[in-house]
Amino acid sequence: MTSPIKNTADLFELVKILGQQTDFQEVLRLIAHHSAQWLKADLTLILMLNPHTRETVKTMIKEGRTVEQKRYRDIHIHVGGWIIANRQPFLSLNLQRDERFMKGLFDRVPIRSVAGVPLIIEGIIIGALILLYQETTDINQQITIEPLENLAALAVPFLRNTQKIREYFDSSLPQASLLEKYKNAGLFGKSPRFIELLQTVEAATRCDARVLLVGKTGTGKELIAKAIHRFSSRESGPFVAIDCGAIPPTLLESEFFGHTKGAYTGAHSERQGLFLKAIGGTLFMDEINNLPYDMQSKLLRVIEEGEVRPVGSDQFIKADIRIIAASSTSLKELLAENKFREDLFFRLHVYPIYIPDLNERIEDIPLLAEYFLLQYVKKQDKKASHFHEEVIDFMKQRRWDGHIRELENFVERIVTVTPVDAKIIDPAFFPGELQQELQDYRLKINNRMKAAPLKDQLNKHEAEIIRKALIECGWNQSQAARKLQTSESNIRYKMSQFKIHRDE
Repeated sequence: MTSPIKNTADLFELVKILGQQTDFQEVLRLIAHHSAQWLKADLTLILMLNPHTRETVKTMIKEGRTVEQKRYRDIHIHVGGWIIANRQPFLSLNLQRDERFMKGLFDRVPIRSVAGVPLIIEGIIIGALILLYQETTDINQQITIEPLENLAALAVPFLRNTQKIREYFDSSLPQASLLEKYKNAGLFGKSPRFIELLQTVEAATRCDARVLLVGKTGTGKELIAKAIHRFSSRESGPFVAIDCGAIPPTLLESEFFGHTKGAYTGAHSERQGLFLKAIGGTLFMDEINNLPYDMQSKLLRVIEEGEVRPVGSDQFIKADIRIIAASSTSLKELLAENKFREDLFFRLHVYPIYIPDLNERIEDIPLLAEYFLLQYVKKQDKKASHFHEEVIDFMKQRRWDGHIRELENFVERIVTVTPVDAKIIDPAFFPGELQQELQDYRLKINNRMKAAPLKDQLNKHEAEIIRKALIECGWNQSQAARKLQTSESNIRYKMSQFKIHRDE
């Protein structure tokens, strides 16, 4: 393995981005994400010491977003504690057999290898930066610890503001102003995942780095790209959108960079490409995963040189453009299949933003549905102003494979079949196949409401308690038994009785 930190330009770009951030949580996320990206780790764990109590708080990052941390509790306590106590780098190629820790401590942790370094400012330790690997193939003592120490040294100046650290521990999120600001940009929600998304988007508006939006089709990637442009320093410039999957491969170069008159058969006049139209503003490249391999190398050159050459011309034109790319397919998977250039990936992957799908934002469904309702009622000149309670409950339990786009189409369709004078969207107005889906939903609700025998209810409740304890203890039966103040043999018996399995 060679370090993915190709050149100092990558480091300088990260320094520039960090210098433009005012949100401490976003600084942590960016440092964690780029550390994992450059050193090919599966997860990154950042521990920060609270200036008030000197106790730690942890931030676990995977693929640029925060993840559930309970399964890694022993790592942050013991490995993080070792680094902070010893003020030294830590490396273990086999954590389960590491003699520095009690035998069996990490047996149920899904991590094979760990590398970590302390974060030290002016002789005071403020935390630790830890990389977690599921295998040992991408870790080596010489090439992991040294660059990790360099990254830590780079990060420390941006973590040294004690006041910012205190605000991170003490202050509540400025949710009201954030939600109102992006509501005006067409982004609606209130769920924790949505607020986390807005905080990342807000941070992206304060810098001019390339952004990569990762999310499923229908999650609103273009709307988010427009919001980043609107609230950035490029607001007065153009916003140009390209769907890389909608342009025939033979026309891509001409569409992107333009052409001169006579450049090829049929080029009867000069044409300005979309890149040149975006000068001074933002170019949104949607579904960049569909970009042919030969065009990827040409895009890479534009990014690195900052200039465009129209087809048929020998002149290069300077192009000051901010690129926001989006993909509904994992670019990492395409890398593994040799369908996407690694150097282009790292050039685009400067500021990654994960967009949660609608099924991760169930709390936001009523707000989004109401917004679409007001839009389509106005368009169709109808009088409905709100949904019947059962319609809202139905929408919240429904699975939305098409995400926000499917929800919008759903609302438009219901408004279309709703009588002109109706003031409420009633389930009685649902068309045929939706009526059948509604009946299935009602049957499911009725079945839930039927009272089960007391013994069955108690068994179900007991099974839920045991399952929750096992999950919290990383499926360690002895720890779960201690937590519930019972014997390990009883836990095993109950697991068998209630058919509780780890693969749940």
